[in-house]
Amino acid sequence: MDSQRAKARALEAEITALRLACIETQAPGDDDSQIRKSFQETHQSDSEEWGLSKDLRSHLGSLESELQFLSKLSGISIRNYCKNTEDLTSTEMAEKSIKKVLQKHRLSGNCHMITFQLEFQILEIQDKESLSSVITDLSIIMEPTEYSELSEFVSRAEEKRDLLMFFQSLRFFVEWCDYRKRTFKHFKEKYPEAVQLSEGASSSCMGIRNPSQPGFELVIVWRIQIDEEGKVLPKLDLLTEVPLRALELDKNRVIETAPLSFRTLLGVLGIEATLESLIKSLCTEESS
Repeated sequence: MDSQRAKARALEAEITALRLACIETQAPGDDDSQIRKSFQETHQSDSEEWGLSKDLRSHLGSLESELQFLSKLSGISIRNYCKNTEDLTSTEMAEKSIKKVLQKHRLSGNCHMITFQLEFQILEIQDKESLSSVITDLSIIMEPTEYSELSEFVSRAEEKRDLLMFFQSLRFFVEWCDYRKRTFKHFKEKYPEAVQLSEGASSSCMGIRNPSQPGFELVIVWRIQIDEEGKVLPKLDLLTEVPLRALELDKNRVIETAPLSFRTLLGVLGIEATLESLIKSLCTEESS
């Protein structure tokens, strides 16, 4: 029975973390309080309830089903979780019916191909009238990846001690990376002679060349940025590599204004249609 109770509490903790990842909107200023409340509710002592429960196996099955559903929905899987509690209540505080507790949480998991480890502390102070809690420390360890954009984002999340932002932004970042990969792979398969991916489908750059026009190339640079508030945004730029002679003959400055025209086209057609248009305009022979 004790092992089943421990397993149930571990599953509840994993579900709490995944619920954070599934939240897409929240009221301003409610992010930290929502997290603290969620963890507090998960780890409240329910010994009487457990003692009276006659169907613990059913409860475990329900938790496991919810965990699988949330993992599929959010793309985040929690592998390990543990928690330690330290009572910091002094004699003077106890006399005033004030309780001070420090919770230390540790968990590890992955969001698709990106793995992470989290360690954070929650300080709770409770008196007769209220309960206040705050995340006092947050440490995030990411396994090495090819995504350099994550390093600065992790530092910001640690500085702000913002768990909600970490889970949400990581989820959307991975989704954008997957979309970029699928899009580049699609065009490489459709136009194998024209499209060049120097680092394979996971590349952040896609080159477009016309074999009949050597020396002329368009390069799409597709970055995925995470702003100060954790919002994930794609940023696409167009670079041109053309022979000097072509620049001299370009009296209408088409090549010079191509990057600006590219951004305008993105706003009108969207990413995939814009890339398709560029490939066809440069490689008319392959598209005919």
